[in-house]
Amino acid sequence: MIKYVLKRLGAALITLILILSVVFVLVRQMPIEGYFDNFDKLDESVIRARLTQMGLTDPLPVQLKNFFLDLLRGDLGESARYSVGASISDIIAAKAPLSIYLGLMSMGLSLALGIPLGAAMARSKAKFWDKFGTVFIVFVNAVPAAVYYILLQSYGSRALGISMLFDRTDPATWILPVFSMSLGNIAYYAMWLRRYMVDEMNSDYVKLARAKGVTSRTITMRHVFRNAFVPMIQYIPSAVLYTVMGSIYIESLYSIPGMGGLLVDAIKRQDNPLVQALVMIFSCIGVVSLLLGDLLMVVIDPRISFAKKEGAR
Repeated sequence: MIKYVLKRLGAALITLILILSVVFVLVRQMPIEGYFDNFDKLDESVIRARLTQMGLTDPLPVQLKNFFLDLLRGDLGESARYSVGASISDIIAAKAPLSIYLGLMSMGLSLALGIPLGAAMARSKAKFWDKFGTVFIVFVNAVPAAVYYILLQSYGSRALGISMLFDRTDPATWILPVFSMSLGNIAYYAMWLRRYMVDEMNSDYVKLARAKGVTSRTITMRHVFRNAFVPMIQYIPSAVLYTVMGSIYIESLYSIPGMGGLLVDAIKRQDNPLVQALVMIFSCIGVVSLLLGDLLMVVIDPRISFAKKEGAR
């Protein structure tokens, strides 16, 4: 198992280095205006001096090496337009806690609603909960997320009698953003749990338990649900990515002062260093979540064996 974990850690590290390198190179292809405030009012000599100071006139391999050295020291550079001269690390540190808190709340809500919905669908095939869940899953996956986010904001705020915009001091305004971020994961959990539970219900051990007179509820909760939930662990990375992607749009939609809204603002203002830092952070979240999904699967599922089979080389 240790060998497998080390191998996965090594693969994740290589993937992360490649992603960071690609993002770095792509950002370097963007116009240099994104590194200056009031670019049109600056003299060419000032621009050249500033580019030299930032190391942007060095060969690309040298820039990449310096970038990784700065990254190891925790230096993400300075904002060029969003907050001129401010440390990007400080900007992100001020925004990240709110995004993390909202993300954790949305994932908790996803588990609290998606898992029971999937279980109810599996237990009542072709009945109300199964039909309701199927319609919900199809709607969430077929309709563009931006459409039902806007509908939820518009009609939800009217129904609840709350502001359409986020207010940190008013807990009621947290409801719609958190629920919006959780919709994709609710549908995802419900869909896959239903599938796994239906597969387990057709297994031989379930038929044997029924023949012995074990009640349907006991079979479902003690055996089917437990065995069906284990493969769900591998979808934790997808849940994290759904939350991250949702937060980018939703934080901007509700004017939430978090990292998602910060990325939108940085792109609008063409702040190249800040865009680079945020894209890399979101990419790292994706890679780390995939790694955690693999490792959790190994720890929780006892059926996974790392011993070589007889005759294997």
